[in-house]
Parts: sequence; C-alpha cells; structure tokens
Amino acid sequence: MAPKDDEHRAGLSGAAGRAAFFPARAAARAWRGPIEEALDEVLSAPEIARVVDRALAGSLPEEFARSLVRHRVLERIVAELAASGELERLVTTALGSPRTLELTDRVLTSDETQRALRHVASSPELRDAIARQTTGLAEEVIGGARASSARLDDRAEQLVRRHPRAARPLYGGIVTRALALATDAALTIVLFMSVVGISALVASLVGGLRPAWLAGALLASGWFLIAGTYFVLFWSTAGQTPGMRLLRVRVRTRGLDGDSPSIGRSLVRLVGLVLAIVPMFAGFIPVLFTKRRRGLPDFLAGTVVVYEDARAPETTEPMGSPG
Repeated sequence: MAPKDDEHRAGLSGAAGRAAFFPARAAARAWRGPIEEALDEVLSAPEIARVVDRALAGSLPEEFARSLVRHRVLERIVAELAASGELERLVTTALGSPRTLELTDRVLTSDETQRALRHVASSPELRDAIARQTTGLAEEVIGGARASSARLDDRAEQLVRRHPRAARPLYGGIVTRALALATDAALTIVLFMSVVGISALVASLVGGLRPAWLAGALLASGWFLIAGTYFVLFWSTAGQTPGMRLLRVRVRTRGLDGDSPSIGRSLVRLVGLVLAIVPMFAGFIPVLFTKRRRGLPDFLAGTVVVYEDARAPETTEPMGSPG
C-alpha cells in the first residue's frame, strides 16, 4: 500500500504545481501582445535609432570584426560545418528545393534578364573580345602548322639524303608544298562544286543536257578550266595561292628576291604541275635532293618556292644553275 500512496501523493503534487503555474501562463499569454507592442514602440523611437547609429558609426563594429578575424571565428565555423557535412546538406537542400528552382526559372525568364542578356550579347566589347580570342586561336593553330611543316621538310630530307644539308634551306620543302597543294585542291573542289550546282540548276530549267557524254565532257573541261584559272591567276598576281599563303611560301622567278611569275611562266608551271602529279607525284621527288628544293614545275617554268621569311644572301645563283 505504501507505493500506491506515494504515487497518489506525487500525482496530487503535480496537479497542484500545474494549477499554481496556470495563472502565470495565462498572464503571460495575456501580456504577450502588449509587451511586443511596447518593444516595437521602444525600438522605433528616434532616441533608440540615434543610439544605434552612434554605436555603428563608432569603433564597435570595427573592433567586433577584428575580433572575429583575430580569433578566426568564421573560419572555425565554416570548417566545422564542412567537416560535419551540415554545410553540404544545407546547400544541396537549398539548391534542390522547389522554391529555389521556381525562383531561378522566374529570374531567367523575366523580361529584365532577357533584356540584359540581349544587351550583353549585342555589346561591341563582347564581340571584340570573341573576335580577338578566335583570331588569336586561329593564328596560334596556323602558326603551329607552319612551324611543324617546316620541321617536317627537314625531317623528310634527312630520311632520304645521304649527306645532310650544311644549313637549313630557305626554300619550301616537300611537306610544305604537299600541305599547300592539298589546301588548294580542297578550295578548287569547293569552287567547282559551286559552279556545278549553279550549272545543274540552269540545265534543269532548260531540260537538261543530252547526251550523257556531253555532260561528262563539260564537267571534265570545267574542272580543268576552274583549277587552271585558280593556279595561274594566283601565281601571276600574288605569287602564291591561298594554300601557299597559309603555309607562308611564295613562288619566285629569280631566287629569294625574285618577282612573281608572269602569266606565261604560270601556264608553263601549271603544265609542269599536271605532269608532276600524273605519275604518282613523282615529279616532286627532286625537291628532296636539289639544292633549292625544285620540282618538275620549277624546272620547266624557271621558278623556286621560298619561305616568306627567307632573306636573300649577298650573292644569288643564276636560275640556270643546277638545283
């Protein structure tokens, strides 16, 4: 019976305690509204505002910030959050919350953001920066290709020559010539296909070309005409084709300081180019062995191919000399 009496007395004591605290709780609930209003009124008073402004304008904020830095409080807080994984969890939760996604979509689709993006995209500064980056990248790639082709010119000769050259030649080698010719071939094919497309459109309007052999003959003639005009025109006017300009080599008639070939020499050089290509490019083999790296087109037209940065020596050999 004793334990039951103790439990009964404990229950009565608890009930009495709760009954005693009931008036205090009721008073707190009744006074909560007036207390909050009084605090708001006090905090919004001009005197309190002046005191707060004076405190913030003094040395207290600066001293507080220095104390935080001196004791590395923020660093320790961040380190503890990172070590506990709480920071990562908070960031992941915040980024993955529907509210964040909704806010992000609202910001990105807002009229102000779209206007700002259009303004930035159409700004001359951005266009200039992109152009400079693109131009710089292209120049770097092309410069690397030029340097690599020049090195490969020397490497190719080292593989086939019994005696290496005493000095690096100033004339374009076989690898540089091959890359330039491949570039020009690609450009002429693009030009030819454009002309063929226009011609096919015109032919379809007038009923087509009959018989079929006539269309084939016209295509072959058109190819030789376009390719021949391409090479002769660029050789005689600029001294280099676009492919040669890309690799920084040039055709000369009198050595390193010579002129661009005339139309007549360019026509002869074109014939030599065809003759050099037909037997499996055998006409370019002399480039590996001759002193001035001359191929069959150069021997026939009396020309040489030189690097653009080459400088003529004090004495130049006549074009009639070997190599």
